[in-house]
Amino acid sequence: MRRAILLALALLATSAAGLGATAAGDSGKDVLEFDTMTPVVEPFTGHDNAIRGVDGGGLPWELDRARGRLRSDGRLDIKVEGLVLARREPVPEALRGVNPVAQFRAIVSCLKPDDGDVATVNTTTEPVTASRAGDARIRTDVDLPEPCVAPIVFVTSPTEAWFASTGM
Repeated sequence: MRRAILLALALLATSAAGLGATAAGDSGKDVLEFDTMTPVVEPFTGHDNAIRGVDGGGLPWELDRARGRLRSDGRLDIKVEGLVLARREPVPEALRGVNPVAQFRAIVSCLKPDDGDVATVNTTTEPVTASRAGDARIRTDVDLPEPCVAPIVFVTSPTEAWFASTGM
């Protein structure tokens, strides 16, 4: 039931935003463009409330700024600034306001029709260097399923726990 509700909300949000699936011949068109991401916060920390099979980071994070673009040919460009552990409990004082992870990755999550059902297809990028201040740029190409319905982009740890995702 929870999965059906999340799927319905994702599809509704995608339709409302004018975003959608890729199609043959659409090479290089914007699939998703964003000027904001939301950092992982409770109750999404850990694995209890994973989104499309992607666990949240173990502690809450905060984010100054994020922007990016996903194109139908798989080009992905994300810039995050100030993606750091939250400056509050339950984060240990010594880690508040810093990024303790040397590298970030991205995951592009798409929904795809699959024999009358819906499959989640998550594609992970190679890691990129992230500063202690939480700044990083991810520029790469990903293999998108066709169609890629209701895409979500995550910035993750090297072990693929998400720290920020598209949305507000």
